[in-house]
Amino acid sequence: MTEVIIKTSFMRSLKIQINVLNALILREIITRYGRNNIGFLWLFVEPMSLTLLISLMWFFFKINSVSNLNIIAFVLTGYPMVMMWRNASSRAKGSVTANKALLYHRNIKILDLVYARVFLEIIGASAAQVFVISIFIFAGLIAIPYDPFYMLCAWGLMCWFSLGLGLIIFVLSAKYAAFDKMWGTLSFILMPLSGAFFWVETFPHEIQKLLLYIPPINGTEMFRAGYFGPSTITHQNVSYLLFCNIVLLFVGLTMVKINENYILEDN
Repeated sequence: MTEVIIKTSFMRSLKIQINVLNALILREIITRYGRNNIGFLWLFVEPMSLTLLISLMWFFFKINSVSNLNIIAFVLTGYPMVMMWRNASSRAKGSVTANKALLYHRNIKILDLVYARVFLEIIGASAAQVFVISIFIFAGLIAIPYDPFYMLCAWGLMCWFSLGLGLIIFVLSAKYAAFDKMWGTLSFILMPLSGAFFWVETFPHEIQKLLLYIPPINGTEMFRAGYFGPSTITHQNVSYLLFCNIVLLFVGLTMVKINENYILEDN
């Protein structure tokens, strides 16, 4: 008996992939936030309220008195970016465990489940960042960004970083139960090393070179360079961050492919 193989065009496959991701993201929103109260708006309110709280705490504690730098702008250009990649990687961990039944659908793969969770965190963090910055600019608490396009490029590179990191954390958590429990603590410890709470310029030259080997620091410094412009001195290696993102994504996709059967059997 001759087996009939139906070939699907690239555009048709792309359309199917987009529809699958849209459906999974909507399902994730409903599952996580429900239909009551403000529903999916919690996706934006949650990171937005946390960023607002941190910024206002720094403002009311008069941290501005020790520096002529706008401390609210300093927080807004660092902390939300850290929360994006931290939350994205943490959410990626239980992608298959919570949605394994969906894999019986022919068009849904393991990667789709991870993508949906990571993209949802990225969307929420991005919307919250734009909204909070707009509110503070309108209120006159911070200035208009010097180069919004450069900020957008930095944010996009860190979204890419979040995806690659999320894939790796997903596989490691699925394979090693101890790592699954430890990642929340490890990611919290890594937050001070993200560059969100310091300037690279404040360190000696030798330490600056070492700090720039940490990918998130380059993204944070790049984002702040776009916001503050020439009024501050920033250090970033965009080529290195781009290289790290490519490596992270490649390693993440390879790890998912190699461990696919183990992940399906174990969950």
